[in-house]
Amino acid sequence: MAASEKSLDGLELSKEWQEAADSRAELLRYLKEQVPQIFCLKKESSPQEEEELMQRRLLHPLECFLFGEDPQEGLEKLNQGGNSSQLCGRVFKEGETVYSCRDCAIDPTCVLCMDCFQDSVHKSHRYKMHTSSGGGFCDCGDIEAWKIGPCCSKHDPGAVTAMVTDECVLEPDLYERAEKLFRVLLQYVTDFLVWEENLELPDELQPRTKENAHYCVLYNDEHHSYDHVIYTLQRSVNCDQAEAQTHTALIDKEGRRAVKRGILRSCQQARDLIRSNSEHISLQPLRVEILHAAVMAHQTFALRLGSWFQKIIGYSVGFRQAFCQVALEPNSDRDQTCLISRLMLHDARMYKGARKIVHELIFCSMLMETEFKRLFAIEFTKHYKQLQKDFINDDHERSISITALSVQIFTVPTLARQLIEEGNVIKVIVDTVMELLCEHLHDNNRFFFLGYNSDKFSRIQVIFHDLRYILISKPSMWTEELRGQFLAGFKVFLGLLKCMQGMEEVKRQLGQHIAVEPEWEAGFTLQIQLRHILAMFQDWCTSDAEILLLAFKECHSFLMQCNNQPFHREATDYYMCKHILHVRPYKVSQEPVSIHLPISRLLAGLYVLLCGTGTVEHLDNPECYDFTQLAELPLRCVVLAAQVSAEMWRRNGLSLVSQVYYYQDVKCRDEMYDKDILMLQIAASKMDPNHFLMLILLRFELFEYFNGNCSSKDQDELVQWNRLTEEMLYLLIIIVGERYIPGVSQVSKEDITMREVIHLLCIEPMAHSSLVKGLPENESHETGLETVITKVATFKKPGVSGHGLYEVKKELQKEFNPFFYHYSRSQHSKAEESQKKRRAQEGNDKALRPPVPPPFCPAFSSIVRLLCCDIIIHMLRHVLQRAAEDRPSYWTEAMIQRALHLIGQALLEEKTQLEDSTVEEVTFDFSLKALVGSEQGKSVFLLLSNIKALPSLEAQKDMIIWILQMFEIVKCLREKSSPTVSMSMETSRPEESAQDKEKAERKRKAEAAKLHRQKIMAQMSAMQKNFIESNKMLYDNMPESGTQGEPVTSTESCAMEQRELYVAIGPQRGCTPTEREVLTCILCQEEQEVAAQAPAMVLTACVQRSTVLTQCRGKIPTNRADGPGALYPLFIPPELAVGTHTGSCGHVMHATCWQEYFEAVQNTTRNRLHAELIIDLENGEYLCPLCKSLCNTVVPLIPLEPLTFNYENAEIIGQHLTLPRWIQILSARIKGLKSVTQDNDCNTEGSSSTVTTGLCGEGQPDFRSILSYGVQEPRKFSDSIAEMLVVCATTVHRVGLKTAPNESCPRVPLMAWNTCAFTIQAIENILQEEGKPLFGSLQNRQLAGLKAIVQFSASQRLKSSQAIIQRHFADMLGVLLPIMSRKNTPSLLEVDFFHHLVGLVLSIPSLYQEEAVNLQPSAVSSAYNHLHILHLVTMAHILQVLLSSTDFPAVGGGEETEEARAAAELYTTVSQHTGRLIPDVSGCSVVERVKTGIEPFLRCAALFFNCLTGVHPPEELCTTSVTSQGQIEALCSYLALPSNVFQLFQEHRDTVTLLLQRWCGSAAVTKALKGKTQTVRYPRRRNRLIDLPEDYSALLNQASHFQCPKSTDDERKHPTLCLFCGAMLCSQSSCCLSQLDGEDVGACTAHAATCGAGVGMFLRIRECEIVLMASKTRGSTYPAPYLDDYGETDPHLGRGNPLHLCPERYRKLNQLWQQHCILEEIARSLEVVNVMFAFEWQML
Repeated sequence: MAASEKSLDGLELSKEWQEAADSRAELLRYLKEQVPQIFCLKKESSPQEEEELMQRRLLHPLECFLFGEDPQEGLEKLNQGGNSSQLCGRVFKEGETVYSCRDCAIDPTCVLCMDCFQDSVHKSHRYKMHTSSGGGFCDCGDIEAWKIGPCCSKHDPGAVTAMVTDECVLEPDLYERAEKLFRVLLQYVTDFLVWEENLELPDELQPRTKENAHYCVLYNDEHHSYDHVIYTLQRSVNCDQAEAQTHTALIDKEGRRAVKRGILRSCQQARDLIRSNSEHISLQPLRVEILHAAVMAHQTFALRLGSWFQKIIGYSVGFRQAFCQVALEPNSDRDQTCLISRLMLHDARMYKGARKIVHELIFCSMLMETEFKRLFAIEFTKHYKQLQKDFINDDHERSISITALSVQIFTVPTLARQLIEEGNVIKVIVDTVMELLCEHLHDNNRFFFLGYNSDKFSRIQVIFHDLRYILISKPSMWTEELRGQFLAGFKVFLGLLKCMQGMEEVKRQLGQHIAVEPEWEAGFTLQIQLRHILAMFQDWCTSDAEILLLAFKECHSFLMQCNNQPFHREATDYYMCKHILHVRPYKVSQEPVSIHLPISRLLAGLYVLLCGTGTVEHLDNPECYDFTQLAELPLRCVVLAAQVSAEMWRRNGLSLVSQVYYYQDVKCRDEMYDKDILMLQIAASKMDPNHFLMLILLRFELFEYFNGNCSSKDQDELVQWNRLTEEMLYLLIIIVGERYIPGVSQVSKEDITMREVIHLLCIEPMAHSSLVKGLPENESHETGLETVITKVATFKKPGVSGHGLYEVKKELQKEFNPFFYHYSRSQHSKAEESQKKRRAQEGNDKALRPPVPPPFCPAFSSIVRLLCCDIIIHMLRHVLQRAAEDRPSYWTEAMIQRALHLIGQALLEEKTQLEDSTVEEVTFDFSLKALVGSEQGKSVFLLLSNIKALPSLEAQKDMIIWILQMFEIVKCLREKSSPTVSMSMETSRPEESAQDKEKAERKRKAEAAKLHRQKIMAQMSAMQKNFIESNKMLYDNMPESGTQGEPVTSTESCAMEQRELYVAIGPQRGCTPTEREVLTCILCQEEQEVAAQAPAMVLTACVQRSTVLTQCRGKIPTNRADGPGALYPLFIPPELAVGTHTGSCGHVMHATCWQEYFEAVQNTTRNRLHAELIIDLENGEYLCPLCKSLCNTVVPLIPLEPLTFNYENAEIIGQHLTLPRWIQILSARIKGLKSVTQDNDCNTEGSSSTVTTGLCGEGQPDFRSILSYGVQEPRKFSDSIAEMLVVCATTVHRVGLKTAPNESCPRVPLMAWNTCAFTIQAIENILQEEGKPLFGSLQNRQLAGLKAIVQFSASQRLKSSQAIIQRHFADMLGVLLPIMSRKNTPSLLEVDFFHHLVGLVLSIPSLYQEEAVNLQPSAVSSAYNHLHILHLVTMAHILQVLLSSTDFPAVGGGEETEEARAAAELYTTVSQHTGRLIPDVSGCSVVERVKTGIEPFLRCAALFFNCLTGVHPPEELCTTSVTSQGQIEALCSYLALPSNVFQLFQEHRDTVTLLLQRWCGSAAVTKALKGKTQTVRYPRRRNRLIDLPEDYSALLNQASHFQCPKSTDDERKHPTLCLFCGAMLCSQSSCCLSQLDGEDVGACTAHAATCGAGVGMFLRIRECEIVLMASKTRGSTYPAPYLDDYGETDPHLGRGNPLHLCPERYRKLNQLWQQHCILEEIARSLEVVNVMFAFEWQML
């Protein structure tokens, strides 16, 4: 107790410790008492309590001891000294975005954190961004990491001197205390972090009484899955599933967890149970330890001390230096290992949490100080081998292994050099690899990887990265020490290559196919890892002539020691064309051969460097190098590839095909295939050309064939010989023609890249990323593409989809070589085809001439002699002779093509030499030798002339003609005369043959016929126009937008004698065009007319809930009858929180065909794997049979009702049926209806009679007065149409209200009207957003769908109870006529008047229903009903606009119009009624506000009445060229409204005066005006997707600062942005799971339910991709609207180029949402990507 009281005063304690003789013992004694009282108690305390106690009783006294005073005061003094570091040192978490500068970084491992990057100069450079795997740190401030701009503005010290000042900035006392304290505490931390289970506590920490309290601690491993551990825990320590899940999650995150506390015995039992239970599942048991409670407490505190150290070190450079001093000082007790080495060597046995703390400590201490970083690097290198061995045996990822720190040390150029000089780190690394791979060494000292462990092997590969890091920056200055150590390391490296030379040899399988595919991946993986290292070693060698010579000699001597694939027979003589070759026989097809020859290839690389630098002259006795011998193995390898291509090794299986593929692939070819070709070029330059060609023929096994000594009738053998001849000629083309290698000819690296790019683009135009994939990368992952691309290609920008493409520039296409050696076979044929096509389009011949190559360097100039030696002439003659004899099996066109190319190369070479020198000096005499043998008709020249006429060589004809021209040119150059005109090389064509003349004649006739056709078409077009002009009346009646059928216009009552009336309603309404619509069913392909009595035809449709128009995002009303949304869906609130949208893809079927199709879909889909992910069968979903759009219902097609409109009758009725009279008649009818009056809360008491009289005038009408204005029989529909009406209405009701299907529910007709209104509003919104005219701009599918939905909604009432519809009508009318309202009727601020208008118009016919007879209003009655409803609703809406407006636009003063006066009068009246007057509001302002406010309503009404009545709209509404005022006037005229809408209030003054008073006097209106409730402003806000920043890094920045509100840990998060509302969510994370309909869902799914009514569009920021969601189980990814400079998207930031927003693509996403196509897009993408395992979208 005394101790705990004492602990409260940290200063006193610290003094005691300071004064104590042995302050270490005092400190430890204090920890011994306090630590077990705070941590690991029987009764678990909360983390906050624990933290507070530790701070007060442990850390505070330690800080007092450190500062020697109150820590706060000590800190202030330190801060005044101001010695903060210029290094950032931020340690990256997994998933964090980091940036590298391609222009300034010394190597790709130099990176900046988000904050430093934003404040650095690199933001405007070519930067790359990628996701960190965790564990690295920010290099801001490190001058060795950057060429320029090493510091951001935050870390810039003004002038960059050294990395950190060396002198200590602390007072000596403080430094001494820090060292003393750090020594004790770091020793304490180290002891407990490297603790072994069986250790006892040291004496100074032994508690006085040792209680029997132990913990059973379970550790994390990578063998057991989550489920395994949960299962084991449930069976071993009696915990429930939730508890087991918590334990498992924490074990995975922290690395260990105490799963039981108890006495030793019970913990041992638990341990044994865990081991046995886990062994059943996996072969390895889980790692479990039993630790005493006191040990656990000290371990917990040791971890907290690690974080405390980081905090203290951060205060001052002095503290950091003191810590480093202590951590690195040798320990006298334990073999001189310092504390940090003990921690490193124990790293693989530490658990995750402890490792993280140790690594972070190293980051913030030793790696931030230059000198200590050097000392740490030496320690790290000293233990390197052991650390790597531990890592190989460990099962944790590398990101949490101490070995990952190598990147922080080995990439620093000065450190790397010091480590080579002092510790020969190259030797250390290669020795480590050799030691780890020695188990794979075979008896012959070569690697053999059969049955290797892939996990272990992949860990060993990581060590090669370290070797690459060391070699990243080559030295500019060589010291003797560096030379010696580098060469020693190089020799060890050659030892590794020696074990690879000739490994995994293969032998051709004869007879039967190979039984087991041999292992080959390991060898190639090793080769890929070594690719850059080999190039870097060669690069280091070039920087010093002495090193280069010594390295070449070492490499040669190692090659001589190799004994792979030796000869087994003695040398013999081979004769051809009077030449003798003395060589040992070896047949690749019969003896073993290996594709792995790294030493031979390295030697070739070093030899070219010797030639390139001129050092080759200093080579001692060069004659001792036998180039025939050196070229032997590479030649065998090339022959192997040729034989595999000739399908001679088919029985060796796929493994060999794969090896040959990789041998020539861009990943490996640099150090494999290319180097083999290089070695053959070296040999060709040194050997006699005839002997070299004979050697090639021998190894290709074609020697006897070309000697004419063997013939065969076996078809397979002939095919093989032909294929081998093709490959052999191709090799010769390459050896002579491929000169783009520095040292072989005078070319730069840029020239090489340019040539590669030209040849890739000659295949086809390519995207930037495809080009990058096709080019070899250097050690910095750079291809050099950016520096050359603008010189060789032009860029074509992408459209709304696809990506940008590069096309090769025309002037560079002459450099195309059809036999470019890096083409694969498919690329070769593609490129050839594309170039021939291009030449044909340009009107050139099809000859693909060999390009003029750069001249060879002197050392290689003798290679060209191959082209004019005796053997090549003999070979060409042999090949051409076979073609001339035209024996099909003995030659192929490809063989001739290659031979022609070789001849072309030879003639170009001769021409070049003749142009550059005098004839006498030129020894190259191909053209002369080609003429030898003309007498016998066997010269190359004559054979060429013979085969020119062969029909089978038609494709090569142009090439042969070009070659013959070249012969002529060379002949003239030799004779010093000029060639004849017909033979000039490029300019004129050869003489046309009879065939060419025939072609030209055909072409001329085709042109003439084309001109004749065009002339006739023009005449027909003119006649057609003439006819239309003279018969204009016929064409005026044609419908505006044709639907899918052919409308047939009749000339009945519609061809009126008066002008066409463009009015949709009222007594002046225009006529409904009587059109016959004949449509074709997409399933049975039969045509049928759409008619009311005919079998139903249906449109596919998709009904979905939507929040596209919402004014209150995130709030969706409930549908419960007793809840707050009880009035929904009868009255739709103006916020349009959620609507029901019905869209169609416009495809028509017979109802019967659809039903059969739907049943078939249901039956087949149930058996399809994962089909439920695409379509939800339970909810009636299916895919449109034609376009695969997602549908869930069908809409019956109902033709417009034909009507005869009696205008005279209408005029007479109009005089009687005024608005007051109409209201009176309706009131009487409604009061008389039982369905309405039986409800007791209707306002029918006498008190309202005065009001009624006031509204309706004198003379009460009776119950049936309504019928006297015209009735008719209702429409009759066929049974199938009636059935489809029910199908559609039920779906709309079920989906819209998320309820069970119930066709008799009173809300079914309401939902039909609502979906009609909402769909129209959505379409009007799209048209307005896109700036399109209201009519004539809809797609056919939208128009057909809209018409069908309006007609369906109008007809649906016939299938519902009329009483229910009457009741709905009365309720809706109550909003407009307060005298008829009920107690819960909303005020006019609480309804959306367009939904209201649609409901009233579509339900009023039900009032005409009589008990005994079915009636509906006549055309004239309907016209007046529509007119009066529209007038009433429009007036109510104008008032709604005025009441919700607070700001009126300032309008420039002009003459006050009649309209403005009427508006001012209305505004004054309303102000009097509401008691709210906004001063200085002019009549013009009111007019402006009202007109803009009601325009969307009028536009929607025009669309609605157009689809309902079919009356054509006026011209002004079909164009966008009309002004806004003109649009409104056209709308008013079409809707029979006065163009001055305020006139309505004057025309109906008597009726409206009372209504205004009642409307404005409503309690809800008063509350809204006082600001107590929110009101919607008009025009409503049009929703768009949120604004995104132009630069993607701004979004990444936002994501990096995102803090999950429900989580405190620093685990990787997936910040996801909702594009509807801008909310940032924590996706795919357990911390943000929530319940939806009793099921666990992720943050995005839960958010989409409220924000988008189940539909969502999210941007996953770190993944740079859009996620579309449609329900809990359905979603798909979509490209983000961000493109790099090359017009490509970058999912998962794979390429990491800077990204910028593409407005067109974002607009397309906006359209996708507003047009309700998200569901369709998801269904389509799921249909394309058929996944085996579904992604759990609901957890997103």
